[in-house]
Amino acid sequence: MTETITLQLPEPVARSAREVANHTHQSMEEVLITWLGQAAADIPVASLTDHQVLALCDMEMEPEQQVELSQLLAQNREGAMSQEERERLNDLMQLYRRGLIRKAEAWQEAVSRGLRPPPHN
Repeated sequence: MTETITLQLPEPVARSAREVANHTHQSMEEVLITWLGQAAADIPVASLTDHQVLALCDMEMEPEQQVELSQLLAQNREGAMSQEERERLNDLMQLYRRGLIRKAEAWQEAVSRGLRPPPHN
C-alpha cells in the first residue's frame, strides 16, 4: 500500500535530492523515498515501543542475505572477486554492522526498561 503526500522541501534538501537523482539516474521521488526509508529505519531505539525494542533485540539478517554474505566472504578469502561482488560484499557488511549496532542499542534499552535481564559477565 502506498500513500501520496505533498511536501514542501527546503531548497537545500531539494537541491541535494535533485543532484543525487541526476547522478544515480533515478527520479527525485525515488531518492526521497530511499532517504525517508533510511530515516525511518534509524528511529532512535529509545523512541520505540517495548514490542519494537524486543523485536529489534531478536533481529537477524535475512537467511538469503546470510548465505550470500558467507559465499562472498569465502570468495574474498580466495581472492576471486569481481568489482561488482566486492561492492555487494561491502553493502552486505554495512548492513550486517548496522544491524549489530541497532541490536546492541535495543538490548541496552530493553535492559534499562526491565524487558530483558542484563547479560552475564
